[in-house]
Amino acid sequence: MSRPQKPKPAKLVIGLLMKERSLILPVAKALTEKFGPIDMVSAWFPFDFTTYYESEMGAPIFRRVMVFETLIEQSDLAEIKLITNDIELEYSKNSKRIINLDPGYMLHERFVLASGKNYSHRIYIGRRIYADLTLIYTKGRFQTLPWTYPDYAEQNMLTYLEQVRKKYVADLKQTSVPGIS
Repeated sequence: MSRPQKPKPAKLVIGLLMKERSLILPVAKALTEKFGPIDMVSAWFPFDFTTYYESEMGAPIFRRVMVFETLIEQSDLAEIKLITNDIELEYSKNSKRIINLDPGYMLHERFVLASGKNYSHRIYIGRRIYADLTLIYTKGRFQTLPWTYPDYAEQNMLTYLEQVRKKYVADLKQTSVPGIS
């Protein structure tokens, strides 16, 4: 019989898509007010994998990723997605988003993003939000899945997320969570 276990805390990761790079500072301030200090920030990644967001935001669009110091409970992901949706609305112009926030979390064995859209590989986690298993960590590196978004499958992003994972593992060791290597 399996015995329920308390899930390990997770590292909060938020991807930001935007055309106007000048928005990074006010949006970062809004995010830190909600989620605490930023631990790591990625370089700018060009976002040229789809034109899906261009009608809302224009082009070119860039992605940046922020990682937060405070570890979160995995069960908080739905609420975090709702908070980031509210921040997106605050920065909307003429009913169009000018920033897209993709919250998720890093664990030892996987990277998960939150979504408001259902799909076959997404699991409902409450509050009209789904968890998207985006990457798995096996054989010493992240493995993409058939549904992994192309920008999260790109090598520069995978390299950055491996750095995030290393930081997460170090953070867990400092909080004395057993069984992590």
